[in-house]
Amino acid sequence: MATDITWKEGKPVDGKTPDGPIETRWQRHKDKLKVVSPANKRKFTIIVVGTGLAGASAAASLAELGYNVLSFCIQDSPRRAHSIAAQGGINAAKNYQNDNDSVWRLFYDTIKGGDFRARESNVYRLAQVSANIIDQCVAQGVPFAREYGGLLANRSFGGVLVSRTFYARGQTGQQLLLGAYGALMRQVDLGKAKIFPRREMLDLVVIDGKARGIVVRNLVNGNIESYAADAVVLCTGGYGNIYYLSTNAMNSNATAVWRCHKRGAYFGNPCFVQIHPTCIPVSGDYQSKLTLMSESLRNDGRVWVPKKKGDKRPPTEIPEEERDYYLERMYPTYGNLVPRDVASRAAKRMCDEGYGVGETGRAVYLDFSDAIRRLGEDYIRDKYGNLFEMYEKITGENPYKVPMRIYPAVHYVMGGLWVDYNLMSTIPGLFVLGEANFSDHGANRLGASALMQGLADGYFIIPYTMGDYLANTLPEKVDTDHPAFKDSEKEIQAYVDRLLSVNGKRTVREIHRELGLLMWDKVGMARNAQGLKEALEKIRQLREEFWTNVRVTGSSNTLNKYLEFAGRVADYLELAELMAIDAYHREESCGGHFREEYQTPEGEAQRNDEKFSYVAAWEYQGPQDPPVLHKEPLKFEYVKPTQRSYK
Repeated sequence: MATDITWKEGKPVDGKTPDGPIETRWQRHKDKLKVVSPANKRKFTIIVVGTGLAGASAAASLAELGYNVLSFCIQDSPRRAHSIAAQGGINAAKNYQNDNDSVWRLFYDTIKGGDFRARESNVYRLAQVSANIIDQCVAQGVPFAREYGGLLANRSFGGVLVSRTFYARGQTGQQLLLGAYGALMRQVDLGKAKIFPRREMLDLVVIDGKARGIVVRNLVNGNIESYAADAVVLCTGGYGNIYYLSTNAMNSNATAVWRCHKRGAYFGNPCFVQIHPTCIPVSGDYQSKLTLMSESLRNDGRVWVPKKKGDKRPPTEIPEEERDYYLERMYPTYGNLVPRDVASRAAKRMCDEGYGVGETGRAVYLDFSDAIRRLGEDYIRDKYGNLFEMYEKITGENPYKVPMRIYPAVHYVMGGLWVDYNLMSTIPGLFVLGEANFSDHGANRLGASALMQGLADGYFIIPYTMGDYLANTLPEKVDTDHPAFKDSEKEIQAYVDRLLSVNGKRTVREIHRELGLLMWDKVGMARNAQGLKEALEKIRQLREEFWTNVRVTGSSNTLNKYLEFAGRVADYLELAELMAIDAYHREESCGGHFREEYQTPEGEAQRNDEKFSYVAAWEYQGPQDPPVLHKEPLKFEYVKPTQRSYK
């Protein structure tokens, strides 16, 4: 019998959003924020965890202001942060194409694309500062694509009818990260920032209710190290790797956010997970990672399947009249550029009904033959060449000659630690930026908005809100000799020793893979009440199996990848429970959260605005106790929630 799913009801939470006209909210809010004088900024130390776009831009900006910044990353260099893998582009409301784009339209598209589950105030602010991001990055030398006359080029992405995405071929994330990295290294050279590579954050130190530092493990020598600060900024990305197979880097994990959650930071909307529609399909059990094909490819590529079930002919032998361009048929207005959640569910539906292609039948075609005939192969090569090369290296197929095969895969998480309008969590002094927070994307992120949010948070929001916190708080100085740091170090060492002492028979990877398959089947693209109950029961059994039968080889006082992964999987097993509970409690379908019981006759997501127009902010109560659900009501003053349609 499936496990009952329970939770406790808590109190409403306040996002502290300003009132008044939405166009002036951010400016009026900034006008009221307190500031720290230049002479006093150098008295404060700020820890920034993570060096992706959010972390590198935040560390560079805060150091530029005069704060002492300590920057931590698990890689050997900040340049290896997973932001480097972003391909397609970054959104900004500049209207360079003269196609009637505007701040309002970007705001509206983002609210609608997130299925009306995001704060209006945050999203409008994001749209407002988006144009500044492009100017900042151009000044840093980011080589955005340009039109023949020298103006910055734009292309379209899913869920919009305008071209607002700036790009650097298929390497946009890499180029943006190099810009932010250069800004950060300038501050390192000036002595205002210091980088600590190959450190993994394992705990947040809270003193008198405020975030005052972190405890990390040095991944090279195994030492447990403590660092004190006046505030902590968490920029550690998402938790998509809980599914084992995802488009995330292997080192991407949930440990930092989950340890902060266990220290008192509420977790917002953990079940909102994005499935990306254009990924290279799974080809075998040996895989531990999936590869993304940029959403930008849907600008010129057409998605189709054979009209005949089980048609195994090579795609070039299937005539035009026997092809079903199903996105164009189902959504004639947006066609192949529907949002990611819509495109992913449509691909799954076609494969479930027997129209899938490839050896497994779990793929659809992304075909560029029309674009090549119309525009020429050189044009496609200039625009997408590196993506085509990557596809051919992985699959051995030439996408200039045959269609790509694609299928949905876990990509991004909209859930994350809950933050208020100032990007501060429920723990004073703990700020959370980028994908690590829940704030701007609702139930589904539009393509090219992740880079926009990360840089907006780091360059243009945290520099203002951090000063207000420090000016209002004036925290007393503490150092790592404080008992709270010593207690945390002892807890972490005991935790590490426990992992090494189980000495069971199953590898960490085996258990992680079993968890991932379970999550994909029961808490993945489609969910239902019975499946979620079954998932929760099996997750709890798997967690018990982990702590009684996992085998972690090696020792704690040296480089030990098995130990690293073990700690991360232990956290995944706890986070997975919360994701299942959150998905069960939300009796509606919205964005990336698709409950099979709640859909329209056409198979589209069916929201329940009357009961679920809120952010679910979960409070940790312990490993055996039900979590507490706090709700932040969502008020829509400017965009009226409607049935989302892209037809």
